[in-house]
Amino acid sequence: MGLTKQYLRYTASALFGVIASQKGNIVYVTLRGEKGRYVAVPACEHVFIWDTRKGEKVLILQGLKQEVTSLCPSPDGLHLAVGYEDGSIRVFSLLSGEGNVTFNGHKAAVMTLQYDQLGGRLVSGSKDTDVIVWDVINESGLYRLRGHKDAVTQALFLREKNLLVTSGKDTLVKWWDLDTQHCFKTLVGHRTEVWGLAFVSQEKRLITGAADSELRVWNITYIQEATDPNEPESKKSKGSPAKAEETSEVDETSNLDETPEERLLKCNKAGSIMREGRDRVVTLATDRTGRFLACHGTDSVLEVFCVLTEGEICKKMQKKMRKAKKKAKQKSEEEEEEPEGSVEMSPQEEIQRVTSIKASAKIKSFDLILSPKGELKATLLLQNNTIESYILTPSAQVPQVVRASKITIGGHRSDVRTLAFSSDNIAILSAAAESVKIWNRSTLQCIRTMACEYALCSLFVPGDRQVIIGTKTGKLQLYDLASGSLLETFAAHDGALWSISLSPDQRGFITGGADKCVKFWEFELVKDENGTQKRLSMKQTRILQLDEDVLCVRYSPNQKLLAVSLLDCTVKIFYTDTLKFFLSLYGHKLPVLCMDITSDGALIATGSADRNVKIWGLDFGDCHRSLFAHDDSVMTLQFVHKSHLFFTAGKDHKIKQWDADKFEHIQTLEGHHQEVWCLALSPSGDYIVSSSHDKSLRLWERTREPLILEEEREMQREAEYEESVAKEEQPVVAGETQGETGLAGKKTIETVKAAERIMEAIELYREETAKLKEHQAICKAAGKEVPLPVNPILRAYGNISPSAYVLEVFKKVKSSELEESLLVLPFSYVPDLLVLFNEHIQRGSEVEFLCRALLFLLRIHFGRITSNQLLVTVIENLKKTTISKASEVRNVLGFNMAGLQFLKREIEAKDEVTFFADATDRFQEKRRKRKKKEKLVLAMV
Repeated sequence: MGLTKQYLRYTASALFGVIASQKGNIVYVTLRGEKGRYVAVPACEHVFIWDTRKGEKVLILQGLKQEVTSLCPSPDGLHLAVGYEDGSIRVFSLLSGEGNVTFNGHKAAVMTLQYDQLGGRLVSGSKDTDVIVWDVINESGLYRLRGHKDAVTQALFLREKNLLVTSGKDTLVKWWDLDTQHCFKTLVGHRTEVWGLAFVSQEKRLITGAADSELRVWNITYIQEATDPNEPESKKSKGSPAKAEETSEVDETSNLDETPEERLLKCNKAGSIMREGRDRVVTLATDRTGRFLACHGTDSVLEVFCVLTEGEICKKMQKKMRKAKKKAKQKSEEEEEEPEGSVEMSPQEEIQRVTSIKASAKIKSFDLILSPKGELKATLLLQNNTIESYILTPSAQVPQVVRASKITIGGHRSDVRTLAFSSDNIAILSAAAESVKIWNRSTLQCIRTMACEYALCSLFVPGDRQVIIGTKTGKLQLYDLASGSLLETFAAHDGALWSISLSPDQRGFITGGADKCVKFWEFELVKDENGTQKRLSMKQTRILQLDEDVLCVRYSPNQKLLAVSLLDCTVKIFYTDTLKFFLSLYGHKLPVLCMDITSDGALIATGSADRNVKIWGLDFGDCHRSLFAHDDSVMTLQFVHKSHLFFTAGKDHKIKQWDADKFEHIQTLEGHHQEVWCLALSPSGDYIVSSSHDKSLRLWERTREPLILEEEREMQREAEYEESVAKEEQPVVAGETQGETGLAGKKTIETVKAAERIMEAIELYREETAKLKEHQAICKAAGKEVPLPVNPILRAYGNISPSAYVLEVFKKVKSSELEESLLVLPFSYVPDLLVLFNEHIQRGSEVEFLCRALLFLLRIHFGRITSNQLLVTVIENLKKTTISKASEVRNVLGFNMAGLQFLKREIEAKDEVTFFADATDRFQEKRRKRKKKEKLVLAMV
């Protein structure tokens, strides 16, 4: 076998230039014991945690491949749940930054995540219309709720009741009873998509936001609560007719023919609050206390509302009553009931507008937190790659909004359209519609930011002290890096200046623009007007006039030839010295957007909007090969210095490496989630930097690892197979019809592999038990002990028994994947499993885990197990052992709980201090009382 040509692998080195992605939401997180200082934001596939006070990135939660679409911090502040574009959910620890738990259940992007009050359950809603409830402690899925006909936009647990409310793009709001796992009520009062939900007034009011400027307010009456005789009437703040209606409704609960929805609660529309924005609600949420409500549309205004407390409502009601009585007296009307009946609190009075926060750009999402001082902090994720934090003092007569911080330095406000490397491979230039930034490649820190016009092309001037930018208006802007100032602006072209190329002798450069001209420029030193020293400038020397718009220009390395790509889909080659026509390269069906010439001047590669790359010889203009390169337009193309390898990037989100001699695709660099606009190769060829519509800049590094093409193709085929497994039909439980509930998990390559490992372990157990019987027979025949050969796998596990090995394999299956793995397990392995489960449960090892697996196996194979005569004794034994062992485990838990409660009481009695949850509340109460006393004393003085 001859030696194959070896290539070196390029790998993703870093992601920078992105402050926050647009697809997910921003949330406050508790870090280092501080609340309201750190925010978590999606950053492509990662999650960045920013310190809003210092404007620094403090933690990165590393993602895999998919974009982050949803974030939710746990109530204890220790974990962060992250939902991804492919429907997976990972729970990260904020202490270690590691993602320990993964949930796979959704087939499309996760739209919403919410923890319950204790943080034990997590609900997720997705674009696939399903809602799944997950058990965070057991790390497994509980059940899937089906009912929405379009993407689920929001899901909320109720604090007091075991209920769930979900909203969707199908205009419905659904109420789910989680005890019975069914939808018992559907609100159909919306005509458009419901984009947000929020509970206020201790979950007595539900607020929904749709695609209009109206926030609908719904009254929630819990039926069991309404029967309570001690319930004060003022709480509901309703008139007497409504109250009478309510009691009559309660009387009906005894009626058996009554609809089930009214057994739990009633939900009636109470009214609406009008927003200032005319477009759809994008985000609607309250702070953690439920005191403040805020919402925003597709514009840059965040509207903040304050929800009055019960005490404040009572005071307002009394005032209203007094006014009504006064009016009644003035009119000298004898009827007492009329004023009382007319006094009602409207939603507009209960939920009052505080103020509006005007951000510097369109808002994508926000989060609120109420500080102990009574200040409301709002953090906003903006559409232009910015995070802003505001502080609001709601208690003031005129609430003042102060911008506390703004994080902008780490990225551009718009897409980066041009990139360049300095000659020493250290500095990276990126330019967008509003600014030029210079980055240090090793630290990824932004060193300089300079304002510019809409940039389209750029280069470092030889010496790396100045940079030149070509703009959309046809100007050339010259910047000095040391001072970060604009030295000079030249009106170079009448249309967009599409391309710039440095001459190989480094004395000048050429530019091509939409005014059908190629212009030649030379560097010169001119006297500085402000000082005595000379400074760099440039002058135009020649013009080459053409018939079509110029899209790209390139010099050949010996500077003899000049390649110009035109809007008529051809590339024309001219002699540099005489500007005479030499060759025309035609064959592309759409305009050539990018091209490059090899450093030996032998080949030219052209990339076009027709998705093809063509490789041509520069001596005769013959097309060596046409390669179908990308699934969309090829945006940029560049050769590696001193080689015939080149990179292309396209609108299909991919960067690809090619060999221009063998016409082979070497590798694909995947990472960008949107169109790739441009890339730049370092002069050494060790680094690539690329920019995309997802606002990110990515650095790729050449490793020393050789890349073998056959292996690469094999890995690609494996990845395709793994992807196809997830898209296959999901296995179903025999005999069960598709209802509104289902299993939480889904079939993935991991669940298939886990099932295979269980099958292998059972086969090993069968072999070993057969060997053991044979060995016993041999020993009996020989009349003495013969040494038993130990299986190497069992020896690796420390000479354990085959049954213990099966248990070890079982324990290694992720809790969230257990059900799906058992679902694809063939029935022939189930009898062995039942025998093994019986054996292990009798010993009392992993009782809880094995009972869960056992009950699931009984559920899915019920018919076959019950009809199998051989399994009757096994099932009888299991029945006895599981009940006794499970009650033992429960007793131990109960004993431990009682012991902990006793210890808590003992410590409290000894130290006369409150423990755990009550301590902070009581401390704050004492503080409030002390402040009141101080105020009274001051007033007396």
